[in-house]
Amino acid sequence: MVAGKAKEPLRVGLFVGREWSWPPAFIEEVNRRDEGVIAEYVKVGGTMMDEPCPYRVIVDRISHEVPYYRSYLKNAALQGTKVVNDPFMWTADDKFFDASLAVKLGVAHPKTVVLPNKDYVPGIVHSESLRNLKYPMDWESVVSLVGGFPCVLKDAHGGGWKGVYVVHSMPELIWRYNESGLLTMVLQEFIEWQDYARCYALGQSDVHVMRYKPGQHGAAVYYNDHGFAPELEQRLIRDSIALSEALGYDMNACEFAIRDGIPYAIDFMNPAPDMDVNSLGKVNFDWMVTHMADMCIRLAKSKEETRSRYYWGKMAKGRAARKGR
Repeated sequence: MVAGKAKEPLRVGLFVGREWSWPPAFIEEVNRRDEGVIAEYVKVGGTMMDEPCPYRVIVDRISHEVPYYRSYLKNAALQGTKVVNDPFMWTADDKFFDASLAVKLGVAHPKTVVLPNKDYVPGIVHSESLRNLKYPMDWESVVSLVGGFPCVLKDAHGGGWKGVYVVHSMPELIWRYNESGLLTMVLQEFIEWQDYARCYALGQSDVHVMRYKPGQHGAAVYYNDHGFAPELEQRLIRDSIALSEALGYDMNACEFAIRDGIPYAIDFMNPAPDMDVNSLGKVNFDWMVTHMADMCIRLAKSKEETRSRYYWGKMAKGRAARKGR
């Protein structure tokens, strides 16, 4: 009797940048389980339109800084690959939309106002191209909408605490705004917090709650034990799942400033969250390695597709099925 052909393993691809601890640990964790799923680094270099994708799942950790990767991932999604995270939503996401979304979902969020840009690309003639824009801006009214000073000015599309300023007066606000250039900035209520949490949400169902001290340039601190009351922990989990599910993110970090027992969602636009062992610490790092492996193996074996969220994806899948692809 001739033995049947061995079944090809399902493949999980990984796009990464300058991170050295989590990627090899994740690949080793997936491959050592021997569940018919293998993980490896993706290698690309010039992609033909409508090119098939060999990966059942791709984990994206760097396309926000490498535009070609983002184009590749959109095509991969078109082919039926499950991309973590959805490159279409990631492209469209911003902190002002997120603030409005949180309100609609019943998640506590600081009052937030989006501001007109300070500067514009060449070709914009202020007196002609910006006829819909009120000028001058009523800064007093804008500040009052977020509860006065101090308040927070930050890039609507930024991350990693870059371009974030706590401003205490009108002159300081105007100065920081004038330095923002082409960035779209939001002005936000300052939450004087008593505690802070960072929650890693995976697969829109699995949440790891951490007590966290925010900071820049390596000054942030993650704690192994959060010590939050059960009711607060459950609310953090519930809000993290709701926000990540609404955004379509299977890999996300949600930050909450806790004031008077209420967790305010400060930042949940983190589709490539920090996974470095040196910042997370071994306990939190090991959770990310094993639970990312759990999620990716499950997704590889499932029928989940990124394109299923979109009308164009359903059209493409239907036509491909009729052609036998």
